[in-house]
Amino acid sequence: MKKRGFGVGKWNGVGGKLKENESIEEAALREMNEEIGVTAQAADLEKIGFIKFFFNDKPEWNQQVHLFFCKKWQGEPQESEEMKPQWYKHSEIPFDKMWVDDKHWLPLALAGKKFEGEFYFKGEGNEFEKFELREI
Repeated sequence: MKKRGFGVGKWNGVGGKLKENESIEEAALREMNEEIGVTAQAADLEKIGFIKFFFNDKPEWNQQVHLFFCKKWQGEPQESEEMKPQWYKHSEIPFDKMWVDDKHWLPLALAGKKFEGEFYFKGEGNEFEKFELREI
């Protein structure tokens, strides 16, 4: 559960912005540690997707997101000022409390597929005009 900042009040994965001279993998590992208190190695990350998000009414929210699975880490996920982690069975994922795009790409990820795509949102991101997902 995102507790502050972009996406507050939604169930979401760990993530954030790149720092200067930081690779995407380094940022993912740093965010894992900062947000849920676990550590991992770059070799433990499996890139599964890349999505571009466009917000017509808030272009400053536009972003490119690299998606990873991490199946091996050290430590126990813990709540931080930013996130409250929670495990769900695949059949019980609360899509109604997540970004509206998640119900389209997360099942692909959980099925072991790799993908890329674009989502074009209206307003505050509670609905979108169109999207495209492609398996790669």
